[in-house]
Amino acid sequence: MMEDNRWGIIYCPKSGIFGGSAKRWAKIEACLKENGISYDHVTSENMPSVERLVKMFVNNGYHTIVIVGGDSALNDAINCLMCHEKRVRDTVALGIIPNGLMNDFAHFWEFDEDNYEQTIKWLKERRVRKIDLGCIRYTNRKGEACRRYFLNCINVGLIAAIMNLRRQTRHLFGSRSLSFLFSFVLMIFQRLDYRMKIKINTDRIDRRVMTMCVGNATGYGQTPNAVPYNGLLDVSVVYHPGVTQLFEGIYLFLKGKILNHHSVHPYRTREVVVEQAEHALVGIDGRLMHTPVGPFKITVEQEVINFLIPD
Repeated sequence: MMEDNRWGIIYCPKSGIFGGSAKRWAKIEACLKENGISYDHVTSENMPSVERLVKMFVNNGYHTIVIVGGDSALNDAINCLMCHEKRVRDTVALGIIPNGLMNDFAHFWEFDEDNYEQTIKWLKERRVRKIDLGCIRYTNRKGEACRRYFLNCINVGLIAAIMNLRRQTRHLFGSRSLSFLFSFVLMIFQRLDYRMKIKINTDRIDRRVMTMCVGNATGYGQTPNAVPYNGLLDVSVVYHPGVTQLFEGIYLFLKGKILNHHSVHPYRTREVVVEQAEHALVGIDGRLMHTPVGPFKITVEQEVINFLIPD
């Protein structure tokens, strides 16, 4: 019979030249043993394997599942958990030891990838909070109705493309800000705005938009006031600024003050309906997704995942 306090750990090696995967895992494992934590661990070979491994742990009765990885791995984990019935899901608590190229959801809770000792001590306390998830419902290229959950945000437009580049360049720079800035400079030579029709609360937007972020949490700095426990989504819609304003926007983004830019229009809502977003890429928790075909809807589901938070 499975021990109630035994952790199931999924280790997702960090890609890139700064990975140091074997050494880092050895240090984390030593810290787990020092803290007297009972655990079983498996290593994720690729993106699809995270969902398979979470399902394996749930089916084998583990009540604590810890992801040693980043935002994308967490996204896979919560989507797997949401495939289970509520009565099963409520028996599982999800934790994170940040180890990805992008760890923004971990940073929201003040987990630090350079201080895994403190993270493990916090997780050991098993302080559980029920958190919200965002959900995008869309139609794929096969005409099938699909849905995908997210912890951080959905990006539509320019920032989705930048976040995709940022994932690819982060391992070159080792810095979140530098990789974003480099990606932004590359994207200046690309298409900067898209024709969109969006419904948010009673407002209808029908114009060219540079980017939109729908955040369940801080949204990589674009929805800095969003929290994943109030049953609401924060939305930032950015119209196309001039070149000077564009660089001012980059500065404010890096300073965490993007909402101060006059081209940014903030909202708070439970639902966003995108009726049209011509040629705009869509990103979910920092990962580019297959662009939905036609209209799509973004909503929030309140208190659906047990998450381990700091003491």
